[in-house]
Amino acid sequence: MGMIYAEVTLSNPRHRNDALAPMVVRALVDTGTVNLCIPAHIALQLELEELERREVTTADGKVTLVPYVGPVQVRFENRSCFVGAFVLGDSVLLGSIPLEDMDLVLNPRLEQVTVNPQSPNIPSALVMRTVMGTGACRRRCGAPHG
Repeated sequence: MGMIYAEVTLSNPRHRNDALAPMVVRALVDTGTVNLCIPAHIALQLELEELERREVTTADGKVTLVPYVGPVQVRFENRSCFVGAFVLGDSVLLGSIPLEDMDLVLNPRLEQVTVNPQSPNIPSALVMRTVMGTGACRRRCGAPHG
């Protein structure tokens, strides 16, 4: 399987009504990466606020402290989500959290990303599996008691 790229639009939702334009970028889809990762120049152009610094482990095993910025709005076709992003590297990596949040699927044979064909108009998500009758679960889930 080759590498899969997707064209996504990144924007700063805190700047919707001003002249800060969204950025269309080519992102490497990396299911081994959990979060969105963006280069410093994109964080600067979108005027993303550094929320904190986080320790990350890169694919080569190196541990680094990097800025965590956000929020970032990610758009792909008729889908969007809001995430934080790690600032590192020189290209955009689209990880599993934004992929799942937008209900996107990978087609390795065609080397492309698509919206979930089982839910083409609205993203769907599995939020919780429960075993009915478990009192602790019903209390946590807000299900009626009794």
